[in-house]
Amino acid sequence: MMPAVAMVSILAVMCAEQERVNADSAIIQTFLTRVNDYVKLRKKALQGLPAPSHSMKRGDLLKEQQRMAERIAVARPEAKQGDICSPEIAAELRRLIGISLNSPGAEKLRASFRKQDKAPTPLKVNAVFPDRLPMPTAPPTLLINLPQLPPEVDYRFVGRALVLRDTTAGSIIDFVPDALPVPQ
Repeated sequence: MMPAVAMVSILAVMCAEQERVNADSAIIQTFLTRVNDYVKLRKKALQGLPAPSHSMKRGDLLKEQQRMAERIAVARPEAKQGDICSPEIAAELRRLIGISLNSPGAEKLRASFRKQDKAPTPLKVNAVFPDRLPMPTAPPTLLINLPQLPPEVDYRFVGRALVLRDTTAGSIIDFVPDALPVPQ
């Protein structure tokens, strides 16, 4: 039979771990609520605009994206980095990325990030994602650990930053600087 002191210690550790899980879950829920609030605002801002068609010429498609991005920017004129990805949320996203980068077999994932463009790129909320940059999606092995986003939003990486991007307007919704560790 286990001594009472040991039992109390085990229960205390289990409670502390449960509190951590609950806190992490609450942070992710806050993040998803903010993303969904963005999607609602976006829907309202784009009301009346025709959806871009895949059959459009590249120039026309870029003009439509620009119009959409401008409408969204007008709807959220005070938007700034951290509105969606607050420091607490950014820390949780970094932790989740770290889990992926430190999991068994993650060397390919780390190597893919080392190959990315190292030139610093200034990011700005409401700006259109820089078209001179490749648009690597987050690898599936990393996406599995990140919160699932609605179809209007996706994750992209620019240098070490994790970017939340509007999939149709192509604009930057928010970003987490230094989401990836410094390459070694």
